[in-house]
Amino acid sequence: MAKSATRAAKPAEQPVRRRLTAEARKSSILAAARRAFSETGDMNGTTIKMIAEHSGISEGVIYRHFESKDQLFFEAVVEPLKSAVDELVAATAIVDRDEPLTPQRQLDTLKGLYRQLIATLEEVLPLLGLVLFGDPQVARRFYRENFAVAMDRLAEAWREVEDRYGFPFESPDISARAVMGMALMQALEGKHGKRFDRERALDLISQGTVQGFFPTIRPNRRKR
Repeated sequence: MAKSATRAAKPAEQPVRRRLTAEARKSSILAAARRAFSETGDMNGTTIKMIAEHSGISEGVIYRHFESKDQLFFEAVVEPLKSAVDELVAATAIVDRDEPLTPQRQLDTLKGLYRQLIATLEEVLPLLGLVLFGDPQVARRFYRENFAVAMDRLAEAWREVEDRYGFPFESPDISARAVMGMALMQALEGKHGKRFDRERALDLISQGTVQGFFPTIRPNRRKR
């Protein structure tokens, strides 16, 4: 009998499962939490058990990374928004590092900013609605500690750019909120509108932000 036939068959090798790093595991849990919260549409009705089932892990693993469901909920909404703002602030800080801004580059920069903001807001819209229009205490805390802070950081980055060109930026805080508001409305339009032309919208709101949305009214031009 052949020697090879006498040998016991080796068991099939099992694929090696690589353990996720703590950061990767946390990101995975946050993604599962976003899905669970979005599906239920209710923060209180979404349990840690449901989130664990979505992520394919035990509840104990979740509690090793997050102290509570409230923390998980906040981070599921805050992290995408915070990451987007971090990138926008970084991009704003170096927008004229290689060459001075021109009117066209200013428009292009704003268009890129709006594109990124809208994409991020679309991603978290269901959760953003839950947190901003749900429990008043949760909404107040989220707005003051996260949303307002994000807009203030954007405002400060823009103010520094304007300062380099000797332009007094009188109300960067209000300007940042106006930009965020337009981005939020475009995200809603993209999500729910029937005929949303994203590129046209990006062009128009970018031009309007720089040049103004309405002409100065002159009484003598009124048609009788």
